[in-house]
Amino acid sequence: MIEFQIGEIDSEIRNPKSKIEQTEISMKKTILFILVGMIILPLVAGGQEVYRWVDEKGTVHFTDDLGQVPEKYREKIQKEKSPKESTPPPTTPLPKGVAAGKESGQMPVPIQKDSLGRGEEWWRAKASEWNEKFKTAQKNYENAYNEWKSKEQELETLKYKPHSVKRKLKAEIKVLEEKVKDWEKQMEEAENMLKNVLPKQAQDDRANPDWLNIEGKK
Repeated sequence: MIEFQIGEIDSEIRNPKSKIEQTEISMKKTILFILVGMIILPLVAGGQEVYRWVDEKGTVHFTDDLGQVPEKYREKIQKEKSPKESTPPPTTPLPKGVAAGKESGQMPVPIQKDSLGRGEEWWRAKASEWNEKFKTAQKNYENAYNEWKSKEQELETLKYKPHSVKRKLKAEIKVLEEKVKDWEKQMEEAENMLKNVLPKQAQDDRANPDWLNIEGKK
């Protein structure tokens, strides 16, 4: 409990007798304000109620205990209390499919989706898949083609070799020829998917065509 009275000092302030006394009173007044501030501010800052009343002699009283205020002055007391710290409003989660701005204060940017609800990640994964198929088929095609041509050149040098050797080499050439055709077919299929099928599908499904841009795509 804290109680403070300033009536006596206030009386001296109101009735100065000389310049020296006026100076002393001015100092007392300053000290008075400092004391009042030191007592009241911590209470107010801490959220406590401080009661202030003036008695019949004009003395000002301060206390944080309502029981210390005489009943006849309770109707005239003044309460002082620091406002409660405002609680920040709860953060409302963004709706599904909406991304927050990079900086605070920016409007949230909607995440783009196609007509079936698929986003950029799905389309890029699809394009990457077919791009890898194309590169694999192209590499295998080139290897099989070079080996096929090498075997054909070898066959021309076997004019005077036994027929069994020639038949074996011809069989190998036949297998390589089939491999070349197979890899060529797979390469064409992947290329068609990347150049025609996927762009047409993206257009039909209202997807952003830029989502199909893959580095190294044929």
